Amino acid sequence: MLSNEAIEAAKTETKYGTDSAHHEHNDCIRMAYQWLDAQTRTKGKMRKIYPLKHLIEKWAGRYVSASDVAVAATMHPDIYGEYPFFNISSRLTEPSTKRLEGISEAFRHSYRERFDATAYKAHE
Repeated sequence: MLSNEAIEAAKTETKYGTDSAHHEHNDCIRMAYQWLDAQTRTKGKMRKIYPLKHLIEKWAGRYVSASDVAVAATMHPDIYGEYPFFNISSRLTEPSTKRLEGISEAFRHSYRERFDATAYKAHE
């Protein structure tokens, strides 16, 4: 589990682009990290634009900001790039919801009701 201290340090290292940083809860970063961790890494950055934060929200059942996804990518040792162009396959993998166990903020909002498994080419 990502510690609050590690998350706070990563927030200061993250390049947020043109948007100002917005974080509601550190668990949002943990959920984004788990989603990114399930994806297949590639040598280059994605060329296709996906609404990553929306996919993560629907999978995790809670609001997640683009800033949360950016911090999660900064923390992940195998992910690089800037939101939304990371080195992950455009053939997205649906992560197992078991990855959310122990993350108290998971499923706190109604986003899961809009989950669409057809957005994913593979399933964990």
